[in-house]
Amino acid sequence: MSQQSPGKKRGLSRPVEVVRAELLKDPETKRIADAVGMKLEDYVELVLEYAQDKDKEPMLNVVSDEELKANGFPVHTVEEVGEFLVAGAKGELPGQGNPFAKSEFEAQKGTGAAGKPSLNPAGETAKGPQDEAKRQELLEQMKKGGGGPRG
Repeated sequence: MSQQSPGKKRGLSRPVEVVRAELLKDPETKRIADAVGMKLEDYVELVLEYAQDKDKEPMLNVVSDEELKANGFPVHTVEEVGEFLVAGAKGELPGQGNPFAKSEFEAQKGTGAAGKPSLNPAGETAKGPQDEAKRQELLEQMKKGGGGPRG
């Protein structure tokens, strides 16, 4: 008896007004709206549009570089997009922050952290491998749309 009647939308189980009020008050929703460059109210209405109809698919518009330029949008090279993706994977994009910094697990330099736990007791700065050849190889793979050698 729980089958849906034809044409009925699958969506929210609570009144839309209640969900709208919660989203408008939620600081995370505001942060996301700012990050995608939308007014909070417009972003909330877009979220509600999809929440009310779970079967609705998002629209994806593919436009030429010329059309982007004509409408005032920046056009990025493949290399710039690749570097953006690498930065995102490393957690270096604005707003991502370092989730481990909040833990205060590692003591600040020069604060005399006696008795505090630390993964870096010598106070050295941990550095990952910075292999330029590997970085370039990754960017080349991204240009080609491949996932690299498989074996």
